[in-house]
Amino acid sequence: MFRPEGSQPLFVTGDIDGFFGIAIDNIIQFLLVLALCTGVLGFPPELILGTVLPACALSIIIGNLFYAWQAQKLSAAENRTDVTALPYGLNTVSLFAYVFLVMLPVKLSALGQGMDEAAASELAWQIGLAACLISGLIELVGSLIAESIRRVTPRAALLSTLAGIAISFIAIDFAIRTFASPLIAMLPLGVILITYFSGVRMPGGIPGGAVAVALGSAAAWLLAALGEGSPVSVEALSNATSGLGFHMPVPVIGDVIAGLRHEMTADFLLPVMVPMGLFNILGSLQNIESAEASGDSFDTRSSLAVNGAGSVVAALFGSCFPTTIYIGHPGWKALGARSGYSILNAIFFAIVAIFGLTSVISAVVPIEAGMAIVLWIGIVITAQAFQATPREHAPAVALGLFPAIAAWGALIVTLTLAAANFTTGDMSLAQTVLQNPDAFAMAGLDLSGLTAISAGFMITCLVWSTIGTHLIDRKFRQAAIWAAVGAISSFFGFSHSGSLTPAGVIPDIGIGTGWTWAVGYGLCAVLFGLLSLRPGFTRAERIPNPELLLRGYERAALTLNFI
Repeated sequence: MFRPEGSQPLFVTGDIDGFFGIAIDNIIQFLLVLALCTGVLGFPPELILGTVLPACALSIIIGNLFYAWQAQKLSAAENRTDVTALPYGLNTVSLFAYVFLVMLPVKLSALGQGMDEAAASELAWQIGLAACLISGLIELVGSLIAESIRRVTPRAALLSTLAGIAISFIAIDFAIRTFASPLIAMLPLGVILITYFSGVRMPGGIPGGAVAVALGSAAAWLLAALGEGSPVSVEALSNATSGLGFHMPVPVIGDVIAGLRHEMTADFLLPVMVPMGLFNILGSLQNIESAEASGDSFDTRSSLAVNGAGSVVAALFGSCFPTTIYIGHPGWKALGARSGYSILNAIFFAIVAIFGLTSVISAVVPIEAGMAIVLWIGIVITAQAFQATPREHAPAVALGLFPAIAAWGALIVTLTLAAANFTTGDMSLAQTVLQNPDAFAMAGLDLSGLTAISAGFMITCLVWSTIGTHLIDRKFRQAAIWAAVGAISSFFGFSHSGSLTPAGVIPDIGIGTGWTWAVGYGLCAVLFGLLSLRPGFTRAERIPNPELLLRGYERAALTLNFI
């Protein structure tokens, strides 16, 4: 099956290097799932080890085996022996988005409505399953129309939205945690920066990620041996062995249906789930293009379809986290990886999940030892938004970052108030404080503005960065159309209209709920439309050389620095 006649060898030496790299990346995702689901969401460990992670592994197995076969098929068709399978695994951006933007708000809201901890956790998990399923279905449908979506949406807008999530919900959090545990986390960060900033290879060709994780883990265990504060201990390792067992993936169709039917799912459908599904399509599409630029031209439709199918299978068996085609195909190709690294990855995670080894790995390898890799992912995604777009579109990319950063700020406000709740024992404290926006104004924070820019922030990111791109290109008609999209979205409450609660920003979806913002967008649409009617008013006429615009930005930046 995996060796069509005339195809390349199934395993080569470079597959070992490739396996270590992709396995470390994926194991960090597994550790994140365990840490975020138990630490942030408060899910019981048996749910994660017995249901969620086996479902994650099942989706990883399906995708990795398909992409390995796909590479062998291409190798035979083109009579080449240097075809590298598409890298594949859990989607980091979706992982954070669904934890912090869907399941955490659902659980906090459920607790606020009087549900007990177990019931609130179950509801958050069920709605997370619905989110993963919807994302996968969007990817399946999107495989048929991906090229059309890409043609009408500027790359700057798509990458800016992803970068906003990466810099706020991924990179900032792990940067904070790095400096909270400097004795464990800073040296691994240095190794990652050396490896990926400077391109320096570690001794023996060992992947930089493996060296970083090993050094961080060694530091954690050394601190434990010295009796200093450490996230690892012999006792914790002993307790982790209780998670060992035999955990085969089991369908959870009833829980998926319960999540789809619950009224709270609708609150997150258009503000979070649909945009994330679209972003997953386009992100995967860009990674397929990256592979093609490296010489491996894979069929777009089948690649995207299997990617979506992996997410659907994950949801049906209990995982809340979609899968994706990873960035970095050229890197794995440069390591000499071909198809075998993908097969080894599938086998490894089948063993880890089925036998419940994630908790043991977590007890041996603290998240602090590997979070530099995730921090790097956030850096790469943010940098790519500027690097992979035309230079003149950089201001539009920057414009799209603000709503995501604001949404992270809103999350920090609610988590701070939740901490005050637990500290004082007054569970109504957060709600009382949030009902007094004047207090925030006196402290210098406009709470209503923070809420408005945070509600449905992914739509706002997309709309404003797209408008910015079209304005830079003097495409006023397209800018007017996207302003109209913003008006429609806000009129029905999919963006801007909402309230900041102890459960986070809750969208207020309904007819006319965001009419004030709709009017603002409408006025902008009229303005842009009028400009589009002016004869001869083109980018070429007004700015013959795009470099002039960039020089203006640079002069402004120098002036601000001087001030």
